[in-house]
Amino acid sequence: MAQRFFLYARKSQESEEKQILSIEAQIIELRIFAEREKIEIVEEFIEAMTAKEPGRPIFNRMLERIEKREAQGILSWHPDRLARNSVDGGRIIYLIDTGIIQFLKFPTFWFEATPQGKFMLNIAFGQSKYFVDNLSENTKRGIRQKLRNGGWPHPAPIGYLNDTKNKTVVIDPFQGPLIQKMFKEYATGKYTQNELRDAANQWGVVSRRKSKKLPLSLIQRILTNPFYYGLMPYHDEVYQGKHEPLITRQLFEQVQEVMRSRGKTHEVRKHHFPFLQFAVCPCGCAITGERQKGHNYYRCTKKKGLCKEPYTREELLDQQITKAIQDVALPPEVYQAMLADLEKEENGSRQRLRQEQEFLLISLKETQTQLDKLLDMHIQGIITQQEYLSKKEKFLNQKIALEENLGHLKDKGNLWLEPCREFLDAAHHADQVATEKKLAAKREFLKKIGSNFRLASRTLQFSYTFPWALLQKSGEITNWGG
Repeated sequence: MAQRFFLYARKSQESEEKQILSIEAQIIELRIFAEREKIEIVEEFIEAMTAKEPGRPIFNRMLERIEKREAQGILSWHPDRLARNSVDGGRIIYLIDTGIIQFLKFPTFWFEATPQGKFMLNIAFGQSKYFVDNLSENTKRGIRQKLRNGGWPHPAPIGYLNDTKNKTVVIDPFQGPLIQKMFKEYATGKYTQNELRDAANQWGVVSRRKSKKLPLSLIQRILTNPFYYGLMPYHDEVYQGKHEPLITRQLFEQVQEVMRSRGKTHEVRKHHFPFLQFAVCPCGCAITGERQKGHNYYRCTKKKGLCKEPYTREELLDQQITKAIQDVALPPEVYQAMLADLEKEENGSRQRLRQEQEFLLISLKETQTQLDKLLDMHIQGIITQQEYLSKKEKFLNQKIALEENLGHLKDKGNLWLEPCREFLDAAHHADQVATEKKLAAKREFLKKIGSNFRLASRTLQFSYTFPWALLQKSGEITNWGG
């Protein structure tokens, strides 16, 4: 009876086996070898799949047919084409031991079903598995080193592009500003994640799959990914990236706070109530909204029991908020006088700026020293892996905050003067905001200038925050610069 063989050719789709012949080349070489050795090939099995793990369907089907005695041998290019894992290699050895596989032929490897032959085959399978294990470990080590150097080893998140030439991550000139806009808009609290997704679709944000509508899970991943402010989480460790951040750490934290607050309430409402989520009832309960006879009303949720506070009509609340905003509005002549004084202060503050820069540089150096010491303690086994990862993330966030502050100083000069100028500009435009018809804009402005909001007896009570409280002193403001 003639010896019947199955031909098996395999090539992994992964880059680990670039040196291996293509499937077409394997088949040609094996057919020539079979003709020269007078081997009868009854069927060819071709598979494009890695052999690192068991479970190859075509390979398993071939062995099942061998167990049915449809062939006595296998012809392949090399033992590593058959197995690179202990399960498949052990299965072949067992089938040889039981006589089900009688022949194995390879153009590049000698084998006979003898104790010596099986020993050499075991070594070949072991070498193949060692190659895979070692390659995997080397790959992981290379990835970790790239992360330590500030590089990102995977496809860049939306808003960035992989620069394959320089092996870096760069900001996508089109998508980057849109992702930045998503963070800024969501931080205002005006959007739910569903609304932000709809807005992002209109702006032109697209997923990697170029789907028409962004999945909600992608919006969640974007808003919670610290990669956008410079940190790269990878498995259980965090690394500092060298890529240019799209947002600041402060903006990222604002977004997380909005997400946490929204998670505590149900945002899906039949009607829109612009004055929710900033005032509470004197009893401590939140304020909710109701629509009655064409008007919006605000009342206590009464979650703590009976509450006698009356309903407040939205128009009345709007009038009180308008008055509160107008009370801190700066007249044009006062605004100009304060701006002039601000410019004088700016000219005399350069020395303080240099001192602050020096302080930040020293703090930055000390933080890096702490990171280096932390790594040494981890290597020496003084602290556990969990302690190391926790403290490392804390120091990295501290380092990024210092770098951001240093960047603000270099970019803007007198850093403290910029918020002051923004404050004056906001106070100058307060009248304009007060006369707007957009109630949400009034609410946001009121949250900027006040705190501890309570709605008692249809009256909005709150405290002006610093420096807005100063603007209530009309006498002092009127005499500014006089």
